Amino acid sequence: MLTFAAIDIGSNSCRMKIAKVVAHQLKTLAEDREVTRLGASVFESGLVSPDAMAATLRALKRFQRAVQAHGVDQIRVVATSAMRDARNAAAFQAWVKAETGWNMEIISGLEEGRLIHLGVTSAEPGSGGKVLLLDLGGGSCEITLSEHKRIKDTVSLPLGAVRLTEQFLTTDPAPADGLARMRQLIARELRRAHRRVLPGKVPLVIATSGTAAALCEAWLAGTKNGKLASPRGSKSADRSAMGVVPARTVRKLATKLAKMALPEREAVPGIGPRRAEIIVAGAEVFAELLESFGLAGFRYSPLGLRDGILAQMLAAQDARAQVHREFEHEQWESVLATARRYGVDPRQAEPVRAHALQLYRELKMLHQLPPEYEGWLAAAAILRETGKFINHQGHHRHTQYIVSSSEIYGYTQLQRTIISAIARYLGKSRPQPGDRALRNIPAEEHRSVHCAIVLLRLAEALNQDRASDVLRVAVKVYPKRVYFELEPGRTGAELELWSLRKETDYFREVFGRELFVTLA
Repeated sequence: MLTFAAIDIGSNSCRMKIAKVVAHQLKTLAEDREVTRLGASVFESGLVSPDAMAATLRALKRFQRAVQAHGVDQIRVVATSAMRDARNAAAFQAWVKAETGWNMEIISGLEEGRLIHLGVTSAEPGSGGKVLLLDLGGGSCEITLSEHKRIKDTVSLPLGAVRLTEQFLTTDPAPADGLARMRQLIARELRRAHRRVLPGKVPLVIATSGTAAALCEAWLAGTKNGKLASPRGSKSADRSAMGVVPARTVRKLATKLAKMALPEREAVPGIGPRRAEIIVAGAEVFAELLESFGLAGFRYSPLGLRDGILAQMLAAQDARAQVHREFEHEQWESVLATARRYGVDPRQAEPVRAHALQLYRELKMLHQLPPEYEGWLAAAAILRETGKFINHQGHHRHTQYIVSSSEIYGYTQLQRTIISAIARYLGKSRPQPGDRALRNIPAEEHRSVHCAIVLLRLAEALNQDRASDVLRVAVKVYPKRVYFELEPGRTGAELELWSLRKETDYFREVFGRELFVTLA
């Protein structure tokens, strides 16, 4: 049974979750969390402070001991808003790598929202219909509209609780002028969200992360004490009962907390000493957000980013897992949407994709590529002409930039970089050590990238004459030779035959075998 670990390096805290695969589902083995305030100095100075780096590394080393104790097979470490903003993020990445051996991946706000969505909808009851997801972290707030477990719209706003506290709430209790300026910023950012996310009537609002948990706990404590009105029919005794926290209660809490000093906030049930430092900003964002979108309230979920990471790891490794098909569909739809965004018709690119996959399957004993390259090769085939959106001249270079820089759901930055490198070398040039396209790809992947490039070049050579019907090719592999036998279309296959023969030298260089191309 495979065991996975997900680590979320957030602006306020680091979280870890370890789970093993049991009957094609995830079973949690261990969880841990440490408040490190990584984003506090970033939002003030643009740099992660040495103290915050050291605190985060101490937490990561503790997580590493748990990872080793559970014999984890695969780990993914992601960082969010603070690392996106920090000018010294690369230095901290290098330090994490040196101390733990882990590659810390900095993900975008939209990718963060997508992974949170995946984590919540893969396990949260009732999340299969129309749902609005709210995740308020230390540095950003992700708002996602979901229908039938598919993202309809998503937006990431710079409204994290640590960010706003550092920027506006510099004294205690919160200064009146700081509160006023903070509310103006929140209102402005929410107006921007309204242009992207139009939820209308939403039967369910699910909120994740620490601020939502604290507000839910405070509401439940007040309900038990008779101080706060509970929603009709609610008999929740704790936040795991998943009651709906009313919007009016959130507003009352936000107003009450803003008037309190830190010791008073620490005494509020469910908030505690560390959350009390940033709860004023977090509660204000929630209150404004619920009122702005006309929402009745929210239901808290303990699921979040790390659950999405684990669900994606499961989907990638276990084809029988329920989440696998949904993940593959979402991933491929994102590839097609990216192609269309840059003026590529996926239907015209489909013959190249089909031939690339045929060659991948029939030349497996030759290239010995890992299974994931099949999907990366297909994505490169669809996206290979996106660079023409910028300029036809040198469009292969532009393609490499577009693909590596685009938000393509379901692909990590490294995976997008590999896909972009496969699509880069379809003209006269061939990959060379030190090329920009290969610079951020580990050396151990270079041989696989070369093999995938050859397969895509051959697939493109098979589709030179777009006016003709798609050619059929029979592939035969022998110990020293490979034969391609083309079945000509209505307009023949002379151009394709010539194009394929141009690739024989590169084929020999990469695979060590002669390539012979003939007509049937």
